[in-house]
Amino acid sequence: MTTQQPLSSRPHLGQVPDKVTADGLEDKWGGRWEDAGTYSFDRTATREQVYSIDTPPPTVSGSLHVGHVFSYTHTDVVARYQRMMGKEVFYPMGWDDNGLPTERRVQNYFGVRVDTSLPYDPDFQPPHTGGGKSIKARDQQPISRQNFVELCERLSIDDEKQFEALWRRLGLSVDWKQHYQTIGAHARKVAQAAFLRNLARGEAYQQEAPGLWDITFQTAVAQAELESREYPGFYHRLAFHITDEGAARQAAEQGAPVENGRDVYIETTRPELLAACVALIAHPDDERFKPLFGTTVTSPVFGVEVPVLAHPEAEMDKGAGIAMCCTFGDTTDIDWWRDLDLPLRAILRKDGRIATDVPEWITDPAGRQAYEAMAGKTTFSARQEVVDRLRESGEMSGEPTETQRQTNFFERGEKPLEIVTSRQWYIRNGGRPWTHESTGKDFNEELIERGHALDFHPEFMRVRYENWVGGLNNDWLISRQRFFGVPFPLWYRIDEDGTTLYDQLIIPDEADLPIDPSSDTPHGYTEDQRDQPGGFAAELDIMDTWATSSLSPQIAAGWLEDEDLFTRVYPMDLRPQGQDIIRTWLFSTVVRAALEFGELPWQHTALSGWIVDKDHKKMSKSKGNVVTPMGLLEKYGSDAVRYWAASARLGVDSAFDESQMKIGRRLAIKVLNASKFALTMGDDSGEVDLDASHVTQPLDQSVLAHLRSVIDTASSAFAAYDHARALEVTESFFWTFCDDYVELVKERAYNHDGAWSDEEAQSARATLALVINAAVRLLAPFLPYVTEEVWSWYQEGSIHRASWPTLDELSGPEGDPTVLDAASAALIVMRRVKSEAKVSPRTPFLAVTVQAPADMIPALEMVESDLRSATKVTGTLTLEESASTPDSGDDSHETHSVKVADVTLGEPPAKRKK
Repeated sequence: MTTQQPLSSRPHLGQVPDKVTADGLEDKWGGRWEDAGTYSFDRTATREQVYSIDTPPPTVSGSLHVGHVFSYTHTDVVARYQRMMGKEVFYPMGWDDNGLPTERRVQNYFGVRVDTSLPYDPDFQPPHTGGGKSIKARDQQPISRQNFVELCERLSIDDEKQFEALWRRLGLSVDWKQHYQTIGAHARKVAQAAFLRNLARGEAYQQEAPGLWDITFQTAVAQAELESREYPGFYHRLAFHITDEGAARQAAEQGAPVENGRDVYIETTRPELLAACVALIAHPDDERFKPLFGTTVTSPVFGVEVPVLAHPEAEMDKGAGIAMCCTFGDTTDIDWWRDLDLPLRAILRKDGRIATDVPEWITDPAGRQAYEAMAGKTTFSARQEVVDRLRESGEMSGEPTETQRQTNFFERGEKPLEIVTSRQWYIRNGGRPWTHESTGKDFNEELIERGHALDFHPEFMRVRYENWVGGLNNDWLISRQRFFGVPFPLWYRIDEDGTTLYDQLIIPDEADLPIDPSSDTPHGYTEDQRDQPGGFAAELDIMDTWATSSLSPQIAAGWLEDEDLFTRVYPMDLRPQGQDIIRTWLFSTVVRAALEFGELPWQHTALSGWIVDKDHKKMSKSKGNVVTPMGLLEKYGSDAVRYWAASARLGVDSAFDESQMKIGRRLAIKVLNASKFALTMGDDSGEVDLDASHVTQPLDQSVLAHLRSVIDTASSAFAAYDHARALEVTESFFWTFCDDYVELVKERAYNHDGAWSDEEAQSARATLALVINAAVRLLAPFLPYVTEEVWSWYQEGSIHRASWPTLDELSGPEGDPTVLDAASAALIVMRRVKSEAKVSPRTPFLAVTVQAPADMIPALEMVESDLRSATKVTGTLTLEESASTPDSGDDSHETHSVKVADVTLGEPPAKRKK
């Protein structure tokens, strides 16, 4: 069992390099950590002893960018802190290697596309292997589905190796023995078993229904994957012809847009869907259109008679106040169609083109001719065809007017989504009214309650979850018409007439999972019965990638395969992730855990902000503004890059800023240099004095008082998932320690000429060692490489298995923190005198007066000998109470309330020969 290593109070100093450097530490310590199993999870730990993390599995589709480094560092500092707090940290790594991103990368990388009619070729070799250029669809070689899946797996393995190498260099303290792939056998088994259990309990169902469809990717799209974007379009004012002259007259008198005594005008941006029109809709309270309700109109160009109906979702103040309902132009059309029980008149194919066969409901010869003219065309070309005919017939008033409309896009797509009718699989998620049988609650309300029980870090992110759940209007669409993903473990019976019976499922035993129904045969059938009358047909759809990722806690924890591990790590402690996928990954994981286990999958969620570029835009591959991290890690060192990332608080967007990395590198180097100085101050025995009882001098006790406060604040910050605050207070203290305290006590610690007593010198040496001993552990979660290097000079084992610093280590007389404050203030102003005089810091003061408030004088008197030594006062040092605050024109040297006056400087010392 790997446990925390005990700390020695009087360790012996080992070999310290003559010249310390931060360069090369990643290679040195990365291998040693792996060989020693520093981050290996102890399988004997009980659940109470474990801190488990549901690590985000990065999408394997090319390369990681600096935004990944940013958020994964946030997770790693928490893992390292919890490990130092004595927890056995379960910190796995997964790879999200199924779904659209991988498919697109394979298509471009190998120059191939799927043709499901082609047989498998075991000797297939792809026409391309990379090259950096995207290959257009028409130039991609068609191959079988199985060949395509094999290429996806091949490329994913290569990408995963590169990802792991980068994570290791960054210093992620992952247990690399605990890893998974979302397309791996275990992940497929978990996803398929969870689905079959959902199905058995009535939580999953299939439905033939209109839904959002991406014509580029040829797949259905879920609500959580939508992006609303502005899209240019044109309003067209079109005339529908009223069949009831009396109703037309009354409507005109009421102010309806009726012209020529028979035409009612609507406005639309989708004239190409006129052939799919099933009704005109107005608000039931709109007096203008009440005379028309219950009557009919005929559509322009196509001459189809449709009813005029009322619906409360119609907007009286939008456009003409009356709208056409087509099947389907937008989601409002779906609501109207469903609520008013309208006929289905779909004309749009899944490839985004108009269906080729003239619909039966178009009976007018001119209308049928008009349809034939646009059949098979894209929506853009069909729109042009219809508009030209509207102009010719005079059924369009004026010319189209430009507009910008909000349109739904697939988050990875480039064209607006269409709505097509298809058979799809859904999982209940509270989007439709449904009572969860195991709790007896409305599922939407239950999911809101589970959000209340989850600890969000930062807290203000909770509202995003609640708004999403409250705004759901449909269940979770989980089926995708793609190729590389987890298959639905289902077949369907085929009747003797050759009709596939989608309501007669053939379901495998859970023990047989995972399966691929496109190649595996159900029990009781033979392969030659596939797709034959009286036989079976496979479900060819795959699950949405979120349907697998939503089970990441169960996959990582070994559910259904490793019950011992599962009981030790599940439910997990932490879900770290990006703020932008609360509605997808976080919410869907809560849904799956609620349905299967009736509980939250973790207690905490830590939500990182975005990395933004100089224009304050989110960095992402799709925007082309990403920075790849390996060059940064090589240029500044991993500790420096981690410092930049860890300086940002959770939930806050941060700018990509290399200057912060430079500060981080400076800090890393300072840790090495300051530690070398502090630890080599011991006697000839090589013993490092970590006995706090040896700290006897007021200045030394004061710095330990500050350190106690830092330990307390940093510990509280980490416990509250505020790693940035922990870094901030630790770094601030460390620089004060290096710049002020070390300079003040340097000569006393050396004590070359015996100017101080042994007790005074020992007090300084013990303090130096105690501070470094605590500071390197406080910084270890952020700067794992340099702190491990320092630790190796005087302690056994790894700092990352050492205990987090505690106040008990510094027990002894309580120091007064104002003593160090006063000494620092005096030191700063005395340094400034020499800086402004442009003389060497070694230039002596022949006489100097330091003025300070009355309450600071006693503290300055306590440190007078250290202050003299540090500032080279060879003559008189006068400490006197300051008068009132000087005017702005005062030429005294002042820091806060301390200032220097009556200065006499001596001659600068001779320059040392190099």
